[in-house]
Amino acid sequence: MGLTARIRTRDGWAVSHAVVTVTDMTGAQVVRAEADGEGAVRDATALAPGAYTVIVTAVGYAPAASSTIVTASGRADVGSVVLARQGGSELPTPGPWTIDPAHSSVAAVAQHLGISSVHGRFTGFAGRIEIDPREVSASRVEAVIEAASIDTGNGMRDGHLKSADFLNVAAHPEITYRSTGLSPAGSDRWTVHGDLTLRGVVRPVDLDLAYLGTGGDPWGGTRAAFRATAELRREDFAMNYNQVVQAGIAAIGATLRVELDIQAVRGGSLPQA
Repeated sequence: MGLTARIRTRDGWAVSHAVVTVTDMTGAQVVRAEADGEGAVRDATALAPGAYTVIVTAVGYAPAASSTIVTASGRADVGSVVLARQGGSELPTPGPWTIDPAHSSVAAVAQHLGISSVHGRFTGFAGRIEIDPREVSASRVEAVIEAASIDTGNGMRDGHLKSADFLNVAAHPEITYRSTGLSPAGSDRWTVHGDLTLRGVVRPVDLDLAYLGTGGDPWGGTRAAFRATAELRREDFAMNYNQVVQAGIAAIGATLRVELDIQAVRGGSLPQA
C-alpha cells in the first residue's frame, strides 16, 4: 500500500530531487514524498479509497499535476511522470559530460577578398560540460584549444596564422573558454555566456547553442550532441594584421565566425579505446 511513482525528463533521465504531493478532494495534503537518486518515489502511507490529485514539482522544471483513484488496496501507483524543463528548454541529464575530440569539430571561417571564405579548424582541443542538477543556468562549460593545431589545408597560410601577426602560438599556446552563465533562448536553444582567452586577451563571448539530443553509443556509453556558433572581431584580440589589395578591399575580413559541432560523453572522462 502507499504511493509509488517514477519521475523522469522527456529524455528518460531520473529527476532525483522531485517532490510528489498528494491532496484529497478538499485540497488537504495527505502525502508528501521526495524522489530518490533513481527518480523513484515510494511512500508507505496508506490512503483511504477515493479520488486524489498528484502534484510533482522540481527546481528547474515545470510542475505536473494529475488525478488518481485509490481503491480498497490503499495504493496509488502513479507510474511515470514526465517533467519538462522550465520554459520548455531541455538539456542532457545533470552531471559531468566530457567532450570527445574524435567526434567533434572546432572550426573558424574568415572572409577572403570580400568575395569568398577561408575555412580552418583546430585539431587539438579538450573540454568538459557540467549540467547543474537544480539550476540549469548554473551549468558550466570549459574548453582548451591548442593554438598550434590550426589547419586550413595550406601549410604556408597555417604558418602565418601561427605567427605573431595572428595567433602568436609561441607566446600563447592555448586558447581557453570558460562559461559564466547560461540563459534559455528557445525550446532547444541556449545562450552560453563566457570569457574567451585568445593571444592572452580576455573578452566576453556569447555562444548561440543548440542542443541536438542524447543517445547511446556502440561502446555502452551515452552521448549528447550540441552545435554552437559565435562571431569574433579580430581587433578585440589584437589581431590587427591585414593587407589592402585594391579599392580599399582588405584581404581578410574583420570578423571570424566560430562553428562548433560537439559530441560529449556522459561522465568525467572519455572511455578507454
